[in-house]
Amino acid sequence: MSGPEQSSPHAAPRALRYAYNTNGLTSHRLDDALTLLADCGYDGVALTLDVAHHDPFAPELGRRTAALADRLRGLGLDSVVETGARFLLDPRRKHQPTLVTDDPEGRARRVAFLRTCVDVAADLGSEAVSFWAGVPATGLDRDEAWSWLVDGVREVVVHARGKGVVCAVEPEPGMLVEDCDDWMRLAVDVPEVTLALDTGHCIVSGRWTPEGAVREFAPLLGAVAVEDMPRGVHEHRAPGEGDMDLPVVLGALRAVGHPGLVSFELSRDSHRADTLVPGALETMRKLEVAA
Repeated sequence: MSGPEQSSPHAAPRALRYAYNTNGLTSHRLDDALTLLADCGYDGVALTLDVAHHDPFAPELGRRTAALADRLRGLGLDSVVETGARFLLDPRRKHQPTLVTDDPEGRARRVAFLRTCVDVAADLGSEAVSFWAGVPATGLDRDEAWSWLVDGVREVVVHARGKGVVCAVEPEPGMLVEDCDDWMRLAVDVPEVTLALDTGHCIVSGRWTPEGAVREFAPLLGAVAVEDMPRGVHEHRAPGEGDMDLPVVLGALRAVGHPGLVSFELSRDSHRADTLVPGALETMRKLEVAA
């Protein structure tokens, strides 16, 4: 899989393209959310398939996806598909089942869901589908869990290959793929997978700085998120409310010529989306100039 085209060292760094994750817009109807993003000047949307927005298990998914594709084109919004819905697969257990669940039927259900997300991404013309590994149960043999993960990711990637969709695996603090080093191990086992880099996670776990990860993995970035976080705490915050050096991160993304969407994931802030949606973009544009 070829990486994104890099900028010439003599060319002016390109402006970044921003998206907002719909998991931070759950108090809005999807069409209202999309209109808000377009009106505020966003380049795209990170669409979390969930009960509130484009439920993949509701009737007539194909028809609804075709209508959504038309709406995105009309608004001039590109997209990535996100898969981190909390209770979509199990109404009683958050984020379950996963690719490392100690239950073959559960793992198969997660794989089937991810395959459906790939189908939606293909129909939308999305840049990528982003997903994560999951948290292994206490006492589970990690080597066995890793073999389940590789099998599941490989199945999703094979399906995506036939659809022309990019698969991006996101390191998440506390999960089996927790940091960029874990992702590198997975990429050895499943070479077609790209990196979904949440730069905030780099100041929570792992040895990579956010800007170091951007520069090192630039050709392999399938998706990027840049919300702020407190150092050592996995808590998504609005730009300027955490400890990440955002101008340095944005400067690194511009320096490598990152062509994809750069998303905000603020899933606990839907109650203030009316101010965060325009405010986050305004803040980042100002920081970009200063980078």
